Amino acid sequence: MAFLTELVFKRLIRTGTLFIAFPEGRIRRFGTGRAPVAGMRINTSAAERGLVRNPGLAFGESFMDGAIEPLDCSLYELLYVLMTNMNDDGHVVERVAATVRYARRQWSQFNTHRSSRHNVAHHYDLGNDFYRLFLDDDWQYSCAYFRTGNETLEQAQRDKKLHIAAKLRLDRPDLEVLDIGCGWGGMALTLARDFGARVTGITLSDQQLDVARERAAKAGLSDRVHFEKCDYRDVARRFDRIVSVGMFEHVGIGHFPRFFRMIRDCLRDDGVALVHSIGRKDGAGSTNPWIAKYIFPGGYAPALSETLTAVERSGLWVTDCEVLRLHYAHTIALWRERFEAQRDGIRAMYDERFCRMFELYLAAAELSFRVQGHMNFQLQLTRDILAVPITRDAMFSAEQASG
Repeated sequence: MAFLTELVFKRLIRTGTLFIAFPEGRIRRFGTGRAPVAGMRINTSAAERGLVRNPGLAFGESFMDGAIEPLDCSLYELLYVLMTNMNDDGHVVERVAATVRYARRQWSQFNTHRSSRHNVAHHYDLGNDFYRLFLDDDWQYSCAYFRTGNETLEQAQRDKKLHIAAKLRLDRPDLEVLDIGCGWGGMALTLARDFGARVTGITLSDQQLDVARERAAKAGLSDRVHFEKCDYRDVARRFDRIVSVGMFEHVGIGHFPRFFRMIRDCLRDDGVALVHSIGRKDGAGSTNPWIAKYIFPGGYAPALSETLTAVERSGLWVTDCEVLRLHYAHTIALWRERFEAQRDGIRAMYDERFCRMFELYLAAAELSFRVQGHMNFQLQLTRDILAVPITRDAMFSAEQASG
């Protein structure tokens, strides 16, 4: 096995340098000898075998169990070297595994009503007290919007909401808005309070629903904002505006056509929709197996190409498309800082293994945007070619006025 492990990493590490301390004590260097430099300690033979046979899953599980640890570096620095080199397809076994995952993705992302509820609860019902520790004060759990890159998390999340509101063209009061995947209610409350909208927010998370309803009542907006537990496939009435932020990633590739047909059917003739999602620049792919098992079961960050194919078949117009490249990396970096500051309290709430799992998730997620081609996109969609102005000027003016 030692021979195979060395062969794998000799082929894999082409950029930067990786030192590996093997279970029996020897240390080997792989790569160029130049920066970036990181180290990894493999504490068990089982972990070593896993890195050869199923690295996409085994690295994460071994790190959670303490069988793999950073060596003279941080977890972030170790992942930076590994993830940068994974771009070159240097790990033959992982390349084959990725091909198999791609072939099975229709099945693995076949998100029924029941499995969707289970998948949402797996991540979003971890506990409101947990998310309160590292999110901003509006509980935004999606990509923020950084005008300069120097904003606080709170300001960048507010700017995100205003950026989206400008694309929704909330140009008159009492517009009826559907918020698909409303989270803890921040977007819906902002649209009602600042723009006079009447919002229906839907979620599959019991804990998010409780907080959203409580926040609406506390803000005196219960007459304008209504939250309910509902699957998007069960919405049966029409709205002036539809917004979906950070939910499309949970739809599943086989359900893309139905998602956009639902938007078309539930949008009034002169209506406007805005879909905000994580995406990938390198075309259709598959979800990392560790992420799929421990973080987002049934989840997938789609390429624009496969998303737009579903939009085209729905009959909707794409009236605007914006790609946000490093905004989510900046967002997650701030979450990581806050998580680390609260780590002792989080360990007391859960355990060390949970902390390692979430640390790995946040670091890997940030780096997926910095070195592996992930990004966010925002699609403005309409039924009618005349539903929005023919230039972006009105959008910019609305955003400046609201800011």
